Amino acid sequence: MLPVRIPRFIQRFTPNVTWHIPGNNKVVYLTFDDGPTPGVTENVLEILERFDVKATFFCIGRNVERHPDLYLKIIAKGHLTGNHTYSHLKGWYTGNVTYFSDIELAGRLVNSTLYRPAYGMITPSQVRYLKDKYRIFMWSVLSYDYDSSLSPKNCFNNVTRFANNGSIIVFHDSVKAAERVLFSLPGVIEHFKTRGFSFNLLPS
Repeated sequence: MLPVRIPRFIQRFTPNVTWHIPGNNKVVYLTFDDGPTPGVTENVLEILERFDVKATFFCIGRNVERHPDLYLKIIAKGHLTGNHTYSHLKGWYTGNVTYFSDIELAGRLVNSTLYRPAYGMITPSQVRYLKDKYRIFMWSVLSYDYDSSLSPKNCFNNVTRFANNGSIIVFHDSVKAAERVLFSLPGVIEHFKTRGFSFNLLPS
């Protein structure tokens, strides 16, 4: 099981992968994986618009293919999108030819130079191949909104307890995560805004 906050020593051993945005400014980065998902992504977008916050959405290619209007709505609202593979393959367990073809297929649907590996699973050889085409983003704080054993309140606590300057926070705009992300997201935004933080798009 992955920790809520990724230890810095792990980050130091993964060159060419971004886990955290360094700097002294009070800025955090909201990201959403696995969409677009009807009935969830629209609600996430409404919350973000209500608080005037921008975020980065790492989209699964097959979901973009199924729901192109929803993908375009993400962009129209001023958010950033990134490639999250076409079929959510685990890089650790997938041959490179198949893995790269899957990412390329997603790239025809998601026009972005940002990439996040599904499950955070990517091998050193895959990183070396992809780093010249994509900026590869992991995360520094994992909300665990996809874990059905976790209460929405605990999901909120995961983020507010561990996120700080430069944190890349992961939520999911998926059916599995819907209850927890839609409960915790407004509170997370309010928590950081009242403490003087801003929410930025990931650098591309």
